[in-house]
Amino acid sequence: MLTSLSLVFLLGLAMGAICQRLKLPKIIGMLMTGMVLGPFVFDFLDPALLSISADLKKMAFIIILLKAGLSLDLADLKKVGRPAVLLSFIPATFEIIGYILLAPVMLGITRMDAAVMGAVLGAASPAVVMPQMVHFMENKYGTKKAIPQMIMAGISCDGIFVIVLFTTFLGMAQGGSAGITDFFNVPISIILGAVLGALVGYLLCLFFETAYAHKYYVRNSMKVIIVLGFSFFLIAIETWLEGIVAVSGLLAVVSMACVLKMKSTVFVSKRLSEKFGKLWLAAEVMLFVLVGAAVDIRYTLEAGIMAVLMILTALLFRSCGVLLCMTKTMLTWQERLFCVIAYLPKATVQAAVGSVPLAAGLECGNIVLSVAVMAIVVTAPLGAWGMDSTYKKLLDRDSVD
Repeated sequence: MLTSLSLVFLLGLAMGAICQRLKLPKIIGMLMTGMVLGPFVFDFLDPALLSISADLKKMAFIIILLKAGLSLDLADLKKVGRPAVLLSFIPATFEIIGYILLAPVMLGITRMDAAVMGAVLGAASPAVVMPQMVHFMENKYGTKKAIPQMIMAGISCDGIFVIVLFTTFLGMAQGGSAGITDFFNVPISIILGAVLGALVGYLLCLFFETAYAHKYYVRNSMKVIIVLGFSFFLIAIETWLEGIVAVSGLLAVVSMACVLKMKSTVFVSKRLSEKFGKLWLAAEVMLFVLVGAAVDIRYTLEAGIMAVLMILTALLFRSCGVLLCMTKTMLTWQERLFCVIAYLPKATVQAAVGSVPLAAGLECGNIVLSVAVMAIVVTAPLGAWGMDSTYKKLLDRDSVD
């Protein structure tokens, strides 16, 4: 496994650097590295590493969520509260509707299978978008109107909404039924996740302050380990309560980080954000290379041109949903266009659930996986490159101290 890890880090960093020199997002190089090293091309990665890749990807994702939460300014977010809420479900809903209407015609599948496909493809990728938004916030692009904060908040809930719908549609496609209570799980998971994370964040702040008051100073490096440990614990709680009550562990992590930022001193929250930023340098390589390793090139080739057309057409539906969320806001047309671009990338959710219909024995399993893989290959680089190449033109930059 050590050889595989060395290949992941060294080749992933090298390909990312080459892409940056070519004025392309480094995520493209990392995804390509994973595809080439993965089991579907040269098969250089140890099966033991691939067997725990889901957990490694989740750990990397938790680090960027903590970094995002420690960078969020909730006071700024209040300026755009309504659009952030709408962005959490309207773009995904529009995209799923696009698949339900057009996939039976373009891909020859049933309406129910099209709903399952739409739920797999409906989520934007926090793993691609979050790092970019954190970078824009640190460099004060669009922060005056809280545009990065709005996008981060919307995408944090977007994945939760889509995964709940996917679970519901999958049960229906397998011959089960879905009750109205299944759809109530979406707001319940969001509310409980936010409350749970806020409570843990408050208790952590209380612990750090009490330790300091008793002359026991907890080093910032130790705080990072403690916060990371509680983040893993919050994700585990979501698994423990599965089937009992819906709780979003990922949203709980963001909520915990936001409370740590609000209740801690500016110096401490800044130091924690910097340290998680350094952890992210290694975590992002691991995340994107392993996402690339999950891509089966054979299914991508089988999907064909109709799959690409279906993906692009569904993105048009999604873009209309994003623009609808921007109505009656103070955003210019350039800023609204940037929000549309930021909601294009697919990667994390599609890599995680794209193969589930096939494993569940659904007839549409192969075509759903094929389209999911194609969506990662097409939209992750497209969205990442789009944000990288347009943010200086489309977003205003605030003064930097």
